[in-house]
Amino acid sequence: MGISRSNIKNCFVNIVVFCASLVVARSCHGSKHVALFIFGDSLYDAGNNKYIEDAPIFSDFWPYGETFFKHPTGRPCDGRLIPDFIAQYANLPLIPPYLQPGDHQFMDGENFESKGDLVVAENLQGMVISSEIQQHLQSSNHRFINGVNFASSGAGALVETHHGWVINLSTQLSYFKHMKRQLRLQLGEAEAKKLLSTAVYMFSIGGNDYFAALTPTHSLLQLYSREEYVGMVIGNITTVIQEIYKIGGRRFGLSTLIALGCLPSLRAAKQERTGVSGCLDEATMFAKLHNRALPKALKELEGQLEGFRYSIFDAYVAGRERINNPSKYGFKEVHEACCGSGPYRSFPTCGQKGYQLCDNASEYFFFDPAHPTESANNQFAKLMWSGSLDIVKPYNLKTLFEE
Repeated sequence: MGISRSNIKNCFVNIVVFCASLVVARSCHGSKHVALFIFGDSLYDAGNNKYIEDAPIFSDFWPYGETFFKHPTGRPCDGRLIPDFIAQYANLPLIPPYLQPGDHQFMDGENFESKGDLVVAENLQGMVISSEIQQHLQSSNHRFINGVNFASSGAGALVETHHGWVINLSTQLSYFKHMKRQLRLQLGEAEAKKLLSTAVYMFSIGGNDYFAALTPTHSLLQLYSREEYVGMVIGNITTVIQEIYKIGGRRFGLSTLIALGCLPSLRAAKQERTGVSGCLDEATMFAKLHNRALPKALKELEGQLEGFRYSIFDAYVAGRERINNPSKYGFKEVHEACCGSGPYRSFPTCGQKGYQLCDNASEYFFFDPAHPTESANNQFAKLMWSGSLDIVKPYNLKTLFEE
């Protein structure tokens, strides 16, 4: 009996649809599917803040994005960020920002990072988000089966950090819970649970809380010691991790802070205050306290939460190595930013009137006064993905993705 061309076509379409319906668990090639959810600050922000009206912290203009994308994307970098490389290693697409309009299919994960203190569409807390974005968040077309980035430049673990400007960590968690509800409606309870339980959750948070603490008028440091303040930051981070664990998350990727006082912006601050060059020790002290407390907190969670797995990358050591031995890692300049103005190009004027721009960003560790170049991000991402126990422990991210 003959088979008509239309029947063959219909059969092919049915196969494609069936394969797509199984992609939550596996692709048609049989490889395991692991989603990536991203939380944090500007180090991981894929562009959420450019969708917040009148946001004071965003990077949606040239020369941001010049190296890889050839246009600004909202990433505070000349090119890709660490999560972009991790997604590539995990055979995932670039994870888009949560607030980006469009018919997204976020099965591969979401990026919840932001540059300030924002809230979900249901609870905007004074944030101004365009009606188009609000409709996008509430739309049934906003399907979470491909992934998105919830990170926000300027965000902190503390609600008080840049309050009203950005999407703080607590609010990123609220977005995540909103997404989870959409995911359950879209995929069903069993498939949503499977996706969330096998996903990897990446965090980069804390630096902005300590930058805020350095300002003379910061109120919390008038009430608490530095150790107590760091304890509150770590406490908020672990609270969010525990909330994600309750929802089903089991695998978490975090990193320590680099020596904050060695950022070009803070090198310039020290020189202005003291007339002496070098890193601002006051800022780096916060990083050291944070870096001692975070691994202890994660180890405690491992003992308390069944099935909890984590990877912590020693960004402090990796950054120090490159700042102390730049040529060994392909850098020519590790004190001055590629883009900006003033001493060390420490003024945040990149892309604005009177700014200076280096000829080759890959030779610089910092692109602007506070953010690494794509070249530095690439090196860090490789260590996070497949580094040995001396730099990432107790597991690297490759292990978490392949478990």
